[in-house]
Amino acid sequence: MEWETVIGLEIHTQLATNSKIFSGASTAYGAEANTQACAVDLGLPGVLPVLNREVVNMAIKFGLAIDAELTPVSVFARKNYFYPDLPKGYQISQYELPIVGLGKLEIELENGETKIIGVTRAHLEEDAGKSVHEGFTNMTGIDLNRAGTPLLEIVSEPDLRSAKEAVAYMKKMHSLVRYLEISDGNMQEGSFRCDANVSVRPKGQKEFGTRAELKNINSFRFVERAINFEVERQIDVIEGGGKVVQETRLYDANKDETRSMRSKEEAMDYRYFPDPDLLPVVITEKQIDDIRKTLPELPGAKRDRFMNDFKLSREDASLITSSREMADYFEVVNAKCQDAKLAANWVTGTLTGALNKDGKDLSDSPVSADMLAGMLLRLKDNTISGKIAKEIFEAMWQGEGDADTIIDKKGLKQITDTGAIESVLDEIIAANPKQVEELKSGKDKLMGFFVGQVMKQTGGKANPGQVNQLLRKKLDL
Repeated sequence: MEWETVIGLEIHTQLATNSKIFSGASTAYGAEANTQACAVDLGLPGVLPVLNREVVNMAIKFGLAIDAELTPVSVFARKNYFYPDLPKGYQISQYELPIVGLGKLEIELENGETKIIGVTRAHLEEDAGKSVHEGFTNMTGIDLNRAGTPLLEIVSEPDLRSAKEAVAYMKKMHSLVRYLEISDGNMQEGSFRCDANVSVRPKGQKEFGTRAELKNINSFRFVERAINFEVERQIDVIEGGGKVVQETRLYDANKDETRSMRSKEEAMDYRYFPDPDLLPVVITEKQIDDIRKTLPELPGAKRDRFMNDFKLSREDASLITSSREMADYFEVVNAKCQDAKLAANWVTGTLTGALNKDGKDLSDSPVSADMLAGMLLRLKDNTISGKIAKEIFEAMWQGEGDADTIIDKKGLKQITDTGAIESVLDEIIAANPKQVEELKSGKDKLMGFFVGQVMKQTGGKANPGQVNQLLRKKLDL
């Protein structure tokens, strides 16, 4: 039987505020355990939550970016459950009236096509604390620093049909919240994580299968692996004569498997009711219009502009605009070197490769946009060759200065003196008579051999185009 996968994601995005959603406690990461949980976060008797206005503005900004319906009057509710890291015994969240309603997000598929994924809702809520197991024997520690941290939970429609689509959607959403500067998106620190609702059904069937919820996955690679494992597990259960049960499962990255945590609760199990301590959130048209004016150029619009104005391929434009930092970096390089294709090749190739190799973010790059542009200008004016450019980039990466400094210090200027190049060429032609005859007889690939020999003998300083031209002239090709 042929099976179809159905996936919906719930993405939990920590909003980039300095204080928590209902208190003035700090949201800074890395503090000593339980030093950033105040009386409001702990739900001590007599305290009252006060809504952080900035989280509302950030939610509106997000809603506008995904062309969503905005709810004029939204309400906070108490979601009741008992867990050690939830000191109040309930979580303040939005249920029936979320601040952001139906919206959409366009994703790009591997075959180059695009797909619209529906966004059901995005609601504001507070985070819970964290259970800590490391450093404890037969016990669990509780760190309540995260309690009360503002979250925007973004719930997709069940429109995703593969693990790769789910990753594409998650990456696009990650890029968007960073473009909007409403979240730093730091997955290692828990600022961006997701739950995946996964089910399978026979191809062509309209009814959804029974779903399992995979909890708290905080990397793109793990999302893909967790979903693929869960899909295979569910198919094996059904084809083996069993039934998939609705439950919450945990993904174990070390064993690359999911395992059952608990039976899946329904909304009624949480006994939602409006929070009596919080007034409804009322947003006005003026507030929405003011926030709309602050929206940056969004990834899709920027991608299209790069394709139209700079004649970049869709692949290059999509890659460069996948992060706001990279798009800004590219624009600085291109503005200075005035060669979009050359700038794109170095940004997406050599620079990105160096960052990945050293595990650095673009913000930590030793080679600034100005430095890369300066080097590309020397490449364009034939001061250096492409081979030498790579050597200079490596030297800049190691902190040896800008391109001009390195060129002068190491004597890397390209040889453009025709006489000097001809002298080297004459030696190589004399030493390789057989290759000369083969080249003359039509084996054009040997051009590369001769150019390579000249480059080798000159330490990569000869101009390859000039070598090619002189060789053709000498051999009457």
